[in-house]
Amino acid sequence: MITRRTVLCLGLSQLICWGVSYYLIAVFGPLIVADLGWSEALVYGGLSAAIVTMGLASPMTGKLIDRHGGRKVMTAGSILTAVGCGALALAESLPSYFGAWLCLGFAMRLTLYDAAFAALARIGGLSAKQPIAQITLLGGLASTIFWPLGAFLAELFGWRGGMMIYAALALMTLPLHLALPRHRRNDCRHSPKVQDRAELLLSQHLTPRQRPLLAAGLYGVMMAALTVLSSGLSAHMIGLLTGLGLTASAAVWVAALRGAGQSSARLCEVLFGRRLDPLSLNLAATSLLPVSFIAGFFGSQFLVSAAALCFFYGAGNGLATITRGTLPLVLFEQRLYGAVVGWLLVPSFLLAAAAPITYAHVMTRFGSQGALYLSIVLAATALTAALILNGLFRSRARVRAA
Repeated sequence: MITRRTVLCLGLSQLICWGVSYYLIAVFGPLIVADLGWSEALVYGGLSAAIVTMGLASPMTGKLIDRHGGRKVMTAGSILTAVGCGALALAESLPSYFGAWLCLGFAMRLTLYDAAFAALARIGGLSAKQPIAQITLLGGLASTIFWPLGAFLAELFGWRGGMMIYAALALMTLPLHLALPRHRRNDCRHSPKVQDRAELLLSQHLTPRQRPLLAAGLYGVMMAALTVLSSGLSAHMIGLLTGLGLTASAAVWVAALRGAGQSSARLCEVLFGRRLDPLSLNLAATSLLPVSFIAGFFGSQFLVSAAALCFFYGAGNGLATITRGTLPLVLFEQRLYGAVVGWLLVPSFLLAAAAPITYAHVMTRFGSQGALYLSIVLAATALTAALILNGLFRSRARVRAA
């Protein structure tokens, strides 16, 4: 059983770990460029190197969590996050700078959402659905809290001093991760519900060998499309809006609606989504995305259309983050949750590293309209995969969630 204490500890750790690792470059990047005289491509390339490292470490991390649980793995991640932040603070050369980011990349895979989701699945099985949604509420506030905090620390102590304080904050997640349970949920394979699942599985047109392969392929394609969208638009949303005709100040405020949509959708899921199975929630999430980008085509004429683009994209992306963790609960064997998801997310991480560059190229050549077309293609890919998953496995998910 997953206790409130476990959910609170993981939620707080997600808030801190996202803030001091993934989001740090937005605050400290310009200061590093100014101080060390390196190009922006090199400085911001550190995060791309870290994301590639996350992808390469993903299969191993999933297996470690399946075998040893989140307590040991995420505790090690806390230490590595602190080491990476400290190494960044001391970096004077490109090798030391990128070495620090490689350390942070490994640490992020050990501590961020995918590790936390796997840890909850190991503890609670199908009952992890609501806790997964709940920890994303706090994790989603990381940029809101840590961007102003980072700017304040950098003003007081410089970017190197701010990074050392980030390292200390990373160590504060040690007791949060050490508080996680050691146990694994007992596997009740001989219960009537599991027998029903086996009979239902055999009654479908797919063989027992084909079903997990098709589910894995659809899940992998969908997550890759959603991750490219998230990574690309995180870097270029403001530029996309200014390209649609908004002023720079208006673009900043309108882009902030993405966070409002994300938090609102996650809160609604936590409050009202208990009876909604992961496949249905995933279909709702991916359905919002094409609608948001279609609205964006009218953003040059109506401010409300640009606002709808950001808000509804944020809502769809916020819900998709939840289903990233809950879908495997109904599609795959729970004992192998970490290992299976770890392998399936490798393309997502690798593509995420290239997404900002891809979007920059498209916007340079085809403008914001081109970026919207690319986004619609990616959103349609995710929605198509969600529709197929929902059609093939919906009834099975309902039995498992019963």
